[in-house]
Amino acid sequence: MTFGSVCSGIEAASVAWEPLGWRCSFVSEVEPFPCALLSHYWPSVPNYGDLNECAQWPAHAIDVLVGGTPCQDFSVAGQRAGLGGARGGLTMRFLDCLERFAPAFCVWENVPGVLSIDAGAAFGAFLGGLAKRGYGFAYRVLDCQYFGLAQRRERVFVVGCA
Repeated sequence: MTFGSVCSGIEAASVAWEPLGWRCSFVSEVEPFPCALLSHYWPSVPNYGDLNECAQWPAHAIDVLVGGTPCQDFSVAGQRAGLGGARGGLTMRFLDCLERFAPAFCVWENVPGVLSIDAGAAFGAFLGGLAKRGYGFAYRVLDCQYFGLAQRRERVFVVGCA
């Protein structure tokens, strides 16, 4: 399996999936520290930078697109700007990237606040965007305390299948 990773951060997907034999084709990250970490641990994987520029990225045949777009505009601890915020808008750019590369699967992650922002309209727009692009999907809120970590950290995971 090959995958592309957007809003890659420190690249948790590669850490999880490399032992399975999956190969990362590209990452997309703009923050300096994660970029330095990515280039250190995965020097042969290109970092295409800004997700807003995905239309200009080289073509790749990938099986999965994975990303956890920034949560600040959805978080109850943030400004709650929703999809209209600079970071929240990257959620829709994830869909553009999905359309560009057309993988069989996608995995998207965010904070539970995405479910309630704008009375659910933002999350509905994201799910509608998946459906419009031909993806069926399922989503769940998972809490890391039930996966071996000693803290409560809920996240919404959406898995799509073309």
